[in-house]
Amino acid sequence: MDVRYLLFGVSDAHSVIFPALESGPFLEGFMSTTTHAIAVSSPGAPLGPTTIERRDLRPDDVLIDVAYAGICHSDIHQAKEDWGSAIFPMVPGHEIAGVVAAVGADVTRYQVGDRVGVGCMVDSCGECEYCEAGTEQFCTKGAVLTYNGVGYDGQNTYGGYSRQVVVKDAFACRIPEGIELDVAAPLLCAGITTYSPLRQWGAGPGKKVAVVGLGGLGHMAVKLAVAMGAEVTVLSQSLKKQEDGLRLGAKDYFATGDASTFDLLKRRFDLILNTVSAELPVDSYLGMLRVGGAMVNVGAPAKSLSYNAFSLIIGNTMLAGSSIGGIAETQEMLNFCAEHGLGAEIETISADQVNAAYERIENSDVRYRFVIDAKTIGA
Repeated sequence: MDVRYLLFGVSDAHSVIFPALESGPFLEGFMSTTTHAIAVSSPGAPLGPTTIERRDLRPDDVLIDVAYAGICHSDIHQAKEDWGSAIFPMVPGHEIAGVVAAVGADVTRYQVGDRVGVGCMVDSCGECEYCEAGTEQFCTKGAVLTYNGVGYDGQNTYGGYSRQVVVKDAFACRIPEGIELDVAAPLLCAGITTYSPLRQWGAGPGKKVAVVGLGGLGHMAVKLAVAMGAEVTVLSQSLKKQEDGLRLGAKDYFATGDASTFDLLKRRFDLILNTVSAELPVDSYLGMLRVGGAMVNVGAPAKSLSYNAFSLIIGNTMLAGSSIGGIAETQEMLNFCAEHGLGAEIETISADQVNAAYERIENSDVRYRFVIDAKTIGA
């Protein structure tokens, strides 16, 4: 198979190279719809405008006109290759909200005009024990990531910083009426990433939940835990965001930069949900758990965290992690948010502001999620 390369300008100083595949029977149905996108050409390079190809609709596909794409901190980590080898050029984005523009011949669950979202994965085997249990993120064949991944067809995946996406209908979730698309977009990652562990670890009436960090993940964790009926405390490095934390529903707000906080809150919480990608004194946090409590990590720091085993043994406590959620649980989360009037706290930006937004996120200067207005991509 002959492979050519097309060069699409990203900026005067940077370019992105995408493969253009020759036509033929094997390639029929692949890479046929050109759409505007925002890409990064190499680790740490600035993002810039480009065009990419989306495949023709397969029978079980939907074509989505993207309305908004949230910027997750993990987009930055992957664009900088903080978490290991990545695939470039890269079009980030796994917080996608939009409207169905076309459907494949076998699609019955959606029709043109439906409001839908796409999160962190776009395919799985559908046959293993985890897929059958509705936890596709643990697929034994390997779930296909929305971007920085390779599909089962061998094609690289490109994410939501684009005007259109094509995905299997089973990996699109319906966005209920009552949630605007802009505030819904971050729910496809930040929402499910925090909803799933809160549900799994029993956040609800009579439970005391601490949320570490009030950022993109943390602010959604506070909203969700409060809506579930838990008593919520925010643990942050400083009191800078205290007013926001209390406005979002937290009962208390403490600064972990004050060493006395850990003594004051000793054995206080049933659940600590750590949403930050920072190095923490894990033993100090474990000391704030009630007997049998759990500290669950959804933040992913670049360096390893360490702890003393006795910090778990003496309180019969647990240190755990949580990875997004399956498609059914993601739909459950969206329905829950609609029922409780929840959405992300956002700042909407245009395509030419993405690099500045990345810098601001790294400086903790956003309250609390940047969302790209997709109609500005390629405008």
